[in-house]
Amino acid sequence: MKKYCMEVENLKKSFGNLKAVDGVSFKVETGTVFGMLGPNGAGKSTTIEILTGLQKRDQGEVDILGLDIDRDSNILKEKLGVQLQSPALYEKLTVKEMAELFGSFYNEPLSVTEVIDMVGLEDKLNERTENLSGGQRHRLAVALAIIGDGEIIFLDEPTTGLDPQSRRKLWDAINILKNRGKTIFLTTHYMDEAEKLCDQLLIIDNGRVIAEGSPDNLLDEYLVDNTEELFLKLTGREIR
Repeated sequence: MKKYCMEVENLKKSFGNLKAVDGVSFKVETGTVFGMLGPNGAGKSTTIEILTGLQKRDQGEVDILGLDIDRDSNILKEKLGVQLQSPALYEKLTVKEMAELFGSFYNEPLSVTEVIDMVGLEDKLNERTENLSGGQRHRLAVALAIIGDGEIIFLDEPTTGLDPQSRRKLWDAINILKNRGKTIFLTTHYMDEAEKLCDQLLIIDNGRVIAEGSPDNLLDEYLVDNTEELFLKLTGREIR
């Protein structure tokens, strides 16, 4: 097994005059939780969209599982799971039907019961998605990312808008996946989440990397007690 399942070099993406991703480079170790931490508008979602083939990069080299994201996109789709911030769900389908539909896209999916239990929606199995709360829809999107049993799971701010109990449930799900050898690529702007879940952190602001390392090493290096103080020290402002 390769040490790094993902290697990104000098990634760039602009929208007009806005440099959304401006020369970002990093490596992700296989079987770890890799966290991209930054405020809203830092470039986190754009980076995930590029890595999962939803956006074309302007510049940069990307290697995921030894494959090229353009040339080998069809092969990669079987190996990746993706949860985006604004999930598109079929409103008239139930939670169970949505999971069954997404599971049918993969050769060897996990069971519907397993993934729904993992995100704590077992009591909503036969509920139409149009009747779910915002937080429940978010959890369903995570279940749909997991069901394909991919090697790398991309989770874009998965706990935004969740109550504390639901948030903990998703943290448990992430740890279960990690213990199974999965690699989790997690974006967040929650400091406690980054510290508790991530083996490695990439802190970005305005599309650029401003610090990287394990949470403990970063706190020691910058002589701060938590990542909130770290971001304040690096940028002179609080993360939002």
